[in-house]
Amino acid sequence: MAKTILITGGAGFIGSHLADDLLQAGHHVRVLDCLSPQVHPDGRRPDYLHKDVELQKGDVRDAEAVAKALRGVDMVYHFAAMVGVGQSMYQVADYTGVNDLGTAVLLEALIKRPVQRLVVASSMSIYGEGLYRGPDGQAVLAGDRGRAQLEKGDWELRTAEGQALAPLPTPESKQPALASIYALGKYVQERQCLLIGAAYGIPTTALRFFNVYGTRQALSNPYTGVLAIFASRLLNGKRPLVFEDGQQMRDFVHVKDVTRACTLALEKPAAAGEAINVGSGKAISIKALGDRVAASVGRPDLTPEVTGRYRVGDIRHCFADIGKARALLGYEPKVALETGLEELADWLSGQIAVDRVEEASRELASRGLTV
Repeated sequence: MAKTILITGGAGFIGSHLADDLLQAGHHVRVLDCLSPQVHPDGRRPDYLHKDVELQKGDVRDAEAVAKALRGVDMVYHFAAMVGVGQSMYQVADYTGVNDLGTAVLLEALIKRPVQRLVVASSMSIYGEGLYRGPDGQAVLAGDRGRAQLEKGDWELRTAEGQALAPLPTPESKQPALASIYALGKYVQERQCLLIGAAYGIPTTALRFFNVYGTRQALSNPYTGVLAIFASRLLNGKRPLVFEDGQQMRDFVHVKDVTRACTLALEKPAAAGEAINVGSGKAISIKALGDRVAASVGRPDLTPEVTGRYRVGDIRHCFADIGKARALLGYEPKVALETGLEELADWLSGQIAVDRVEEASRELASRGLTV
């Protein structure tokens, strides 16, 4: 049966792809989006947003705008958020306002007018460091890497005796370790939604997205996903910049796999009340990823520049255990990295990006947020 579905922040990268899927399934899609200049520099409706999407321009912190957007809505995806670990460490009020207060405003509106389902976008950033295996073969929670260790270029997590820990896939049971204002806000968002959902009988699911990539990413936003940042550099004939030694491991998942998980979360009763990882279930180093992106866009000469620097709030390794998504959602990633990069390269050939990476790096350095 067709539903009216609201996506907050739905004019952005992931939300617009989800809108396409929902429209194809026969639903009516409404989007509430402030069209932030950092993501939408001209402040206009993006050309990629499907013509059948009903766009309401408004701020998720505005109770009147939220109440208007919820009229006649059956289900809600809450994607509205400021995104970026580094920027969150100095735009503290902005990130807390949009991510924490914005979610609170939405939830107060949902208390007055409950919906059939609520899905909130959370993030792998809440884990901080992923799960590790110690020298004895047992899973362990890693501590922080101290500044003195990082200044020596010793990047790996170690035991108290100095033995290196081996990274493992990170399950949802791993205790959060909130290393940035952004991570803190995403954890608050998911906890707010799950708590209010349980209290007021709104079936709610938090999806912890890992590193999402694909077409429509904001290439001129230096605080967006790493793959888009790499692409911006390459489009401007510059080598991507990689922190530490480039061997930090991440999980990159295609946006269409993410939107598939999102639609499944609406359909599966077992997902209610749960926080669920959404990733590819595979790990790749940032340096290797940079090499592959450069090759995919026809610039294998622009291999990543390994800076040996470190950003406050960065973690060493984190990639997804997707067993819970498989069990509760019936989720299975379908887009291989090679296929996704080919699609991304085709799209990039028609894009123009303003490279603001060095500007953002100077901003972080001026505030002592890089080592």
